[in-house]
Amino acid sequence: MSDQRSATVLTLDAGGTNFVFSVIRDFKELTSPITLPAQAENLAQCLSAIISGFEQIAGRVKSFDAISFAFPGPADYVLGIIGNLPNFKAFRGGVPLGPMLENYFNVPVFINNDGNLFASGVAHAGYLPALNARLTEEGSDKRFHHLIGITLGTGFGCGIVSNGQLITGDNSCGAEIHNTLSPVNKNWNAEESISTRAIQRVYTERSGIPFNTKLMPKDIYNIAKGNKGGNITAAREAFIQYGTALGASIVNVLALIDGIVVIGGGLSASWELFAPSMFKEINRNVENFKGEQSNKLSYKVFNLEDPSTFNEFARGKTVDLPVPRTDKFIKYDTMPRTGIALSKLGASRAIALGAYALALQKLEVYA
Repeated sequence: MSDQRSATVLTLDAGGTNFVFSVIRDFKELTSPITLPAQAENLAQCLSAIISGFEQIAGRVKSFDAISFAFPGPADYVLGIIGNLPNFKAFRGGVPLGPMLENYFNVPVFINNDGNLFASGVAHAGYLPALNARLTEEGSDKRFHHLIGITLGTGFGCGIVSNGQLITGDNSCGAEIHNTLSPVNKNWNAEESISTRAIQRVYTERSGIPFNTKLMPKDIYNIAKGNKGGNITAAREAFIQYGTALGASIVNVLALIDGIVVIGGGLSASWELFAPSMFKEINRNVENFKGEQSNKLSYKVFNLEDPSTFNEFARGKTVDLPVPRTDKFIKYDTMPRTGIALSKLGASRAIALGAYALALQKLEVYA
């Protein structure tokens, strides 16, 4: 392959109901996607659907250089082995999906989870490059090279990109933010408070009605907005508690990874309802045993969805410091800062672009 940056890559969005196959080159889809039933209950049928989908989408291009896609875990993504999946009952005891596809198509195959690939997509072809371009336009010297991608939906996902590289860990278990602790109940992990079931639980508890899985977050959002009948107070409380728990988990990650946070996924559409409590929790002071208060983080966290604060975010607080024993000065920005924003790419689009970016990086090994 003469030009790694122009690789043609087949991708797959692996949902529990449907598989959606695409082909990408130069971060653009070359043709309309192909959708096939996932056949998640039968391993032979599921694997046949994956092969068939890739064969069909490959037939629309002259050649392709790799296959790269998101698939649920647990998994050993380095080896391409998929573990026991709750939404794919057919996968039990370890299925070498990657090696099977490599053998069949005779190209490199790269698999990762959707949280990691979402982060990769927004870091390489989404919010992060757009933010740095805007900072350039504003005349700011500040640039960001680290990103925490958060996905909000049925569950709670995360991916971390540092200087363009995914942080996946030694066991393919990096960025498992859902296993941070919930501030609501110390015996829960965070996903019990940051998920579809969390919104449902709080709403039904506050309304004094039985737990109802048919009442979806969109319904509860519409109740909170007064667009649907129901308990408005309970609906709003569901998103307030959701935001508080989300803020607590984000602080934990920001304490370790100093970077921009970008949020996507279906529940991110409820930003206006959960963001205030999220930022309140992030900015809440902590105390020592003497009762003395201090900030949770060593830097300021901006709401990048609020246009009124962007000028301050871009400008920072720069002073000119004299360099001792010289006649020179050096600029010093006294405001360490980061920000939280919504992804401007849909989650599926970001994941596909992240899979493509991952393939571009990995293909250098095969060049």
